[in-house]
Amino acid sequence: MFYTSTRDKTLRVEASEAITRGISAEGGLFVPTEIPKVSLSDLQDLIPLSYIERAKKILALYLTDFTPEEIDYCVNGAYKAGKFSSEKVAPTVKLDGSASILELFRGPTCAFKDMALQLLPYLLTTSAKKTAPDKDIVILVATSGDTGKAAMAGFQDVDRTRILVFYPDNGVSPMQKLQMVTQEGENVGVCAIRGNFDDAQSSVKKIFTDKAVGEKLAENGLMFSSANSINWGRLVPQIVYYCSAYADMVEAGEVKLGEPMNVVVPTGNFGNILAAYYAKQMGVPIAKFICASNANNVLTDFLTTGTYDKNRKFYTTASPSMDILISSNLERLLFMMSDGDDAAVRGWMDALSKDGKYTVPDDVFAKIRENFAAGCADDDKTFATIKATYEKDHYLSDTHTGVAIAVYNEYVEKTGDKTPTVIASTASPYKFPKAVLTALNGEAPAIDEFDMAAELSKQTGTVVPPQLASLKEKKVRFDNVCDIPDMEQQVYDLLHI
Repeated sequence: MFYTSTRDKTLRVEASEAITRGISAEGGLFVPTEIPKVSLSDLQDLIPLSYIERAKKILALYLTDFTPEEIDYCVNGAYKAGKFSSEKVAPTVKLDGSASILELFRGPTCAFKDMALQLLPYLLTTSAKKTAPDKDIVILVATSGDTGKAAMAGFQDVDRTRILVFYPDNGVSPMQKLQMVTQEGENVGVCAIRGNFDDAQSSVKKIFTDKAVGEKLAENGLMFSSANSINWGRLVPQIVYYCSAYADMVEAGEVKLGEPMNVVVPTGNFGNILAAYYAKQMGVPIAKFICASNANNVLTDFLTTGTYDKNRKFYTTASPSMDILISSNLERLLFMMSDGDDAAVRGWMDALSKDGKYTVPDDVFAKIRENFAAGCADDDKTFATIKATYEKDHYLSDTHTGVAIAVYNEYVEKTGDKTPTVIASTASPYKFPKAVLTALNGEAPAIDEFDMAAELSKQTGTVVPPQLASLKEKKVRFDNVCDIPDMEQQVYDLLHI
């Protein structure tokens, strides 16, 4: 299998090169030139398998330049016993009615990013041995809260890698910030920026594609790669858990083999829901993709109008990982929906960069509308949903999952669609104890984050994940803050070059 770029479809690279490079030289994102297929028989064969064995089968279809032994090494290392708090790795939990929660937060950092970022270091180091054996890899990351910690946890002290993370200083939860600034590892660097996630992400992409920066790294035996979802190595593991979720839904009797399910995803960067779309293109029976946004509802507006317009007020919300106005992975969907028209994608991305908006033609928008529904929920609606879900189903969700449940409930009320549905749950509620306590009680007590987590545990009978509770005793290692124009120099400083 080969990969091309969303902005230059003449390009052909193998999976290992796409993963090592992270982003194409002209700024495009790597996508497979064809999507492998799975039959209903293949999906039935997944049902009795462990998550590890399911992952090996799906990943082998995309990583065709990896040997079976290399795939075994990567997958076994990522999902081995003890790393995730559920034996099933990504279990489903049935709510009342037609919905089941797909719990993607059972990993070491309590966020769905672990599903990919426990695997990516293995994929990347295996790829680099094939494509760049003489260079050390510098992982450059912009994060809205969860990717940074999950990436650092995955890459901590991995041989021949370094990882640098930039996050918005006032745009993450206190628990998310503590996870990052206390991160251990000799190859780790963290810096806050004065700005929002979009500022950080845009600057990171600019640094990535700056030839002068690349040359300076090369002089020092280094090269960039990415742990953000612009890297295909981040996206392909996410396809696995939607294939796995369908197998679990069949096993649980929620759907019969061949019958469709819907998928609801709270998303800002569009990668998580895009992975589900790839699963459908492979042959997983998914009827509708319901995209859930918070008050930063740029995706909701695009999916209902065909116009993407980031020229709007930016909101800092209780679901900070979705506080995003530039959804990088939407570019991959546009490439597919335009039948691989790289010139059109270049035009839309240029317009987004220059004017902050673009409109897709009617034929492209019609394909999008056929597959995607969308809705949004502000903090008040999210808090009300968290409380109602807990009282009705005794299920405690975080704020991002609260957004998804709220949007799903409105979708069902509006459409009457009772198709069995999987709702992606992207983080532990204990990453946002103040917000969740506020949702349950109307306000949170004036105590620190750790006491709030203890109070939430006492009130609900749920358990504080030990990896979050232990942050209280950890030493802060990184307290530097920079302005956007100084990020390039921060890269040099953190790398000591």
